[in-house]
Amino acid sequence: MTASLVNVLEKNKHLFFPVVHFEPGKDKLLKMDFTEANKDLTKTIIEDVNLYSDYVDQKLKQASAKFGIGGYAEHRTVYSRSKVFDAVDGSEPRRLHLGIDIWGEAGTPVYAPLGGMIHSYNFNDQYGDYGATVILLHQLDGVAFYTLYGHLSLHDLAMVDGQYINRGQEFAHFGVPAENGHWPPHLHFQIIDNLELKEGDYPGVCRMSDKDYYLKNCPDADLILQMNQYL
Repeated sequence: MTASLVNVLEKNKHLFFPVVHFEPGKDKLLKMDFTEANKDLTKTIIEDVNLYSDYVDQKLKQASAKFGIGGYAEHRTVYSRSKVFDAVDGSEPRRLHLGIDIWGEAGTPVYAPLGGMIHSYNFNDQYGDYGATVILLHQLDGVAFYTLYGHLSLHDLAMVDGQYINRGQEFAHFGVPAENGHWPPHLHFQIIDNLELKEGDYPGVCRMSDKDYYLKNCPDADLILQMNQYL
């Protein structure tokens, strides 16, 4: 990633429309931990999407929080629930999270933080994968980059490649488990510098040994979200 992308995002942070509807001072956010340090999140819960969803819902209700926020560059044990994160040859699995997750109710609207073209979309329907996924292409101060939206509703994929999405336009929604890769309802939001010719998909989790490359190519999504300050 060129330093210019981070610089451009920081310079224009006042322009970004909220990706989800959140009112600071009124709505509450909850920081959610999906690392091995969270002893409440047992293997039994992780491997049962209904129990996992109940766990997330209960945590949000207990905290009176509208959304839960999952950490960028967090080393997550929860990815052991799916073989999609394992290497075919049995070598190092993928466990490092490259975006920010916003946990909330299925059907929650998702808005474009700035104008952009629909680059691609896909139904990544493996267990534990993104499920319904949309990638937008943006240009800001002459710098091109992408934003990825994972775990959406299937009906959000009824769109056309190259269609323009306006800043603040509602274009997607949190999907139910059957449509979102079999996860509790949430949005995976990720910034990507070089998409590497991929379409409708890009790694949202990497191996620890590859973290230097991927964390540079996928800068902190809070540069756009600006939600961590309210945790």
